[in-house]
Amino acid sequence: MNACESPGPDGLADIEKDLIEAAARAYRRGIQTGNGGNLSARIPGKDLMVVKPSGISFIDCNESNLVVTDFDGKVVAGSGKASREALLHGVLYRNVPSIGGVVHCHAPCAISWSFSRKDLPLVTHHARMKFGVPVATLDVDAPVVPPEAMPKVVGLFEEHPTLPAFLLVGHGIVAVGKNVLAAEHVAELVEETAQIAWLRELGRKVFEPSRETDAR
Repeated sequence: MNACESPGPDGLADIEKDLIEAAARAYRRGIQTGNGGNLSARIPGKDLMVVKPSGISFIDCNESNLVVTDFDGKVVAGSGKASREALLHGVLYRNVPSIGGVVHCHAPCAISWSFSRKDLPLVTHHARMKFGVPVATLDVDAPVVPPEAMPKVVGLFEEHPTLPAFLLVGHGIVAVGKNVLAAEHVAELVEETAQIAWLRELGRKVFEPSRETDAR
């Protein structure tokens, strides 16, 4: 693609490399299979981002199929079609300058937790240390976050500027970070935290009744 300046610390080649690495890692960790999900990386100094194109699996991302879009999701370089969630990514970059990467994936434990419509609690010391605030859950009843729901997304970060991620009910994780690799690491930890949260809930159902019986 090579749509921007020559490679450097913030050049396009390095950004593409990080995105491809993050995509492959997410696929191998099982937090996004098939050809769903999407991820992107901000191009510093420009209102542009590198985005996984629609219909391409995370594991198949490479320099020849990535696209560059503006923050409205309009393709400005590359031959692919922008992800349907490109607008969501653009809204995050436009409104939260500290975000340099976004990973949206359909991680199973996180999606299962999202149906509770509760924020995901930080049930481990690691999650509390890394995140600081619970992972918010946003109830948007749509396969793609629509423009009218974007104020809700922005509102989450206005309330908690350091929010590391949020869940979409029935849809998955939207993780953010200073770059796309950091965002992917956040997504992994969100999925791990959701899995532990579910196991804790199951443990309570199994062990707490027996405690009541023993007390008698």
